[in-house]
Amino acid sequence: MNSMSASGSSSTFSLQDCDVIGFDLDHTLCRYNLKETSRLIYESFARYLVEHKGYDKDLLNLTPAAWDFCFKGLVVDLEEGNLVKLAEDGTVLRATHGTQDLSQEEIIKHYGPKREWKHFNSLNSTFTRSAKYYFYDNYFDLPGALLCARVVDMLHKRGSEVTPDFWKDMVAAIDHNYNTSAFREDAGWYFPCVKRDPGRFLQPCSASVRRWLRSLKESGKILLLITSSHSDYCRLVCEHILGKDFEGLFDVIITNALKPGFFSLIPQQRPFRTLVNDVEDSEGLPGLEKPGWYSQGNWPHLHDLLKNMTGKAQPKVVYFGDSMRSDMFPAFTFGKWETVMIVEEMEGEGVARANPAPSQGPAEKKGKFEDQGMKTPSASSQQWGSYFVDVQRDESGEERPRLTWCSHCIHTYSTTAIPSIEAIADLPLDYEFPRFSPDKPSTTGYYPRPPDSLLKREENQS
Repeated sequence: MNSMSASGSSSTFSLQDCDVIGFDLDHTLCRYNLKETSRLIYESFARYLVEHKGYDKDLLNLTPAAWDFCFKGLVVDLEEGNLVKLAEDGTVLRATHGTQDLSQEEIIKHYGPKREWKHFNSLNSTFTRSAKYYFYDNYFDLPGALLCARVVDMLHKRGSEVTPDFWKDMVAAIDHNYNTSAFREDAGWYFPCVKRDPGRFLQPCSASVRRWLRSLKESGKILLLITSSHSDYCRLVCEHILGKDFEGLFDVIITNALKPGFFSLIPQQRPFRTLVNDVEDSEGLPGLEKPGWYSQGNWPHLHDLLKNMTGKAQPKVVYFGDSMRSDMFPAFTFGKWETVMIVEEMEGEGVARANPAPSQGPAEKKGKFEDQGMKTPSASSQQWGSYFVDVQRDESGEERPRLTWCSHCIHTYSTTAIPSIEAIADLPLDYEFPRFSPDKPSTTGYYPRPPDSLLKREENQS
C-alpha cells in the first residue's frame, strides 16, 4: 500500500486506501455563487449595524470596486484597529487601517522594525478565537472584513476613537444572521433570502460529482457529512445541490457540529443528539450505536461508531473541508485524519475548473454586480496580492518572495489541496495524489497543478 495515515511519510495519498470519506458542506461539497452570496452576507451584517446599532446608512452603499478589499486570510488586529496579511513566520507583509493601506514606515511604527505581530504564536498554534484578534478564513464571514474596515473608516470620519468595542457589534451582527433558530424563524436577512431563491446563491453539483459520490458508496466506503450548519439549512442546501434523495448518499450526517469544537473539546465533549422535525432532543446520547442523522456530537464517539462499522481498530478517514480553523487544523491535529483542503483561490490563480459550473441563465438574470467589475472573493486582490505568496520589503527597500501564513498552513495541515470536488470527480479511486511534505517544494501537494504565484516563486528560486 503506497499511502499512509496523516502521520505517515508516504509521498502519495489515495482515496482507495481510506475506509471513511467525510465532507464539510458549505464551500466544500456545496459551491456557492460567491459574488451573490458575498453581497448578501455583507448586506445582512451591515443592515444589522444600521438598523439595530445606529451605524451610518452609508455602510449599505458599496461600489463593485470595493470588493477588491475582500480577501481570505486576513487577521483583524483588534488592539490596533488594523487588518494584516501575515507571512509564514508571523511577519506583517501588508496592513491597512480601515480600508487605507499602511506604508512601510507605518507598519514598522505599529509592529517594530522586524514587523512582528505579537499574537502570532497564539493564533498559529491553536487557531482559537481571541478578544485581541479575529481570523477571516471562510467565505461565510469574509465580507465582514470589508465591513469591519469600512466601520473603522467611518469612526475616523466622525472623529471617534477606534476601540475594540465596535467588534462586539460585528459579532452581534454575525450571531443575529447565523444563529441556529434564524432559519426556522425567518430571522435576519441571510436565511430568508436564500430560502426564497436558492438557485441565485447555490450551484447544483455536476452529474460527475453525484456519480462520484455514488461510486464511493458502491465501492464500500463509509460516507460522512459533518457541517456546522443547522439541520434545516443543511436539508435545503443538499436538496438543491444533490437532489431530494441526498440522504441515501451518506451513512452518517452530523449537523450543528459546532466545529472546531467537534474535534477538540475533550473531555468536555458535547454529546450527540437526535433530531425530531429539526429540533434537537434535550437528552444527549451516551454514544453512537448506528448510522443516521445526528446533531452536535464529538469525534471520539464518532470514531467508536466508525470502528464498529468498519471492524477496524483504526479506520482510515479522509476529510474534505475549506476552513483551516474549523476543518483542516482540528481534523489533522486531533482526529489524525487525512485532510483535503478545498482552495478556491487556486482557480483565481490560473488553475482551471475541471467541470465549469452550470450556466447561471440569461444575462438579465445575473446578479446586480455580475458585469460591473465586482471581484470574485476567491480571486487575487490588487490591494492584498496573492493568497499564496507575497513579497517582503526590508528596510533597504529590497524585496524577497515569502510564503503567506495561509499557504504555510495548507502545506502543514492538509494532505493535499484541490480547487473543487469537481476537479477530482472523474479520477479513478486509486489515483495517487502527491502529498504536502516539509522536505518537498512548496508546489508539491496541489492537484491538478500549483497556483501561478507558487510556480513563479519556485522558478525564481531555482
